[in-house]
Amino acid sequence: MANKALIVVDFQNDFCPNGALAVPEGDQILDTVNDLVEEFIERGDIVVYTKDYHPENHVSFAENHPEGIWPPHCVQGTTGAEFFPELIVNGPTFHKAFVTEQDSYSGFGGHLDPIEDSPSLEAYLREQEVEAVTVVGLALDYCVKSTALDAQKLGFPTTVVLSGTRAVNVEPDDDERAIEALREAGVTVK
Repeated sequence: MANKALIVVDFQNDFCPNGALAVPEGDQILDTVNDLVEEFIERGDIVVYTKDYHPENHVSFAENHPEGIWPPHCVQGTTGAEFFPELIVNGPTFHKAFVTEQDSYSGFGGHLDPIEDSPSLEAYLREQEVEAVTVVGLALDYCVKSTALDAQKLGFPTTVVLSGTRAVNVEPDDDERAIEALREAGVTVK
């Protein structure tokens, strides 16, 4: 069994340049992410992917709900919800935020199929006897941070590779605050 896992968070078209919720330079993480995917596979470890997979009227969309803060993005069945084209995909995908009234920044809210009773990311990692995780993807200050914090809280020693992520920075320095929060929680940031 693999004892390490790479979690590639939401490396989807809508979070890359020209996407509905583009992360500045989101596409620039490609080489780091693909190198890590190949390294983990060659070592016999596992790679898993998370994907925002929203219905059209998702609670996080400002146009649909007063508490929503984002434009529509990663809507089920759209090109925007697909992985960035050059991403090496070699492992299972865990879908998150696929129920209208539920949001999830963390990949640990993800399920193997977009139905709530399918295997969760945590269950899969435990089944594979994973002992430590590395997290990359988009965006550092939201889904990457939440995924890494949850992984650490669940007992997986966690590393975030900064060259494999970018921040939205809705507020200036959100990236620096995210890094600080990760380090305070015991996550290795390199």
